[in-house]
Amino acid sequence: MRVLPCGSSALLVELEDLDQVLGYYAALRADPPAGVVDIVPAGRTVMVTIDNADLSTLERALLSTTPLEDRRIGGDLVEIPVVYDGEDLGDVAELLSCSVEEVVRRHTADEWTVAFCGFAPGFGYLTGKSAWDIPRRSSPRTKVPAGSVGLAGEFSGVYPRESPGGWQLLGRTDVAVFDLNRDPAALLSPGRRIRFVDATAPNGRRG
Repeated sequence: MRVLPCGSSALLVELEDLDQVLGYYAALRADPPAGVVDIVPAGRTVMVTIDNADLSTLERALLSTTPLEDRRIGGDLVEIPVVYDGEDLGDVAELLSCSVEEVVRRHTADEWTVAFCGFAPGFGYLTGKSAWDIPRRSSPRTKVPAGSVGLAGEFSGVYPRESPGGWQLLGRTDVAVFDLNRDPAALLSPGRRIRFVDATAPNGRRG
């Protein structure tokens, strides 16, 4: 672990990998140091902002924080119904050497956690309990429709708006993951647990 200055009111904690980030973020959320007003995880870092200039006290608190082993602790669960008719569903099945039905079963059986957000407002990078390693498309699309559900590397995600993208598309959802008329606007906030549900299965399929 390494703690670095980040402006006049924040510190940046560098960690070994995403698992450590998730555990460290969960620990800070469960017991935040005094004066903390924002905690922002990323792929290998966690930025912590305070409402005063006492960064030395914050640094000592951050260095004494131990990542939780259960990185998913405390996050509420949100179910997202998906119509699994994505253009890349067959390609993903080939990459995994299984049937399309098995891809859907695996995706809905996994419990995902929002590790961090980026790329676009409301775009959450979701990591599962199962091991996923799906390469991005060799040729990204210039337009991916809002609500598209995809896979890339170890992550799953939902496109909050139409945008370019190179993720492998599994399906689509009508759930608005980013809505400026909602408070908070982003549905997929770090630490939140997500379960995808097959919207076309009887009573919805959850694995």
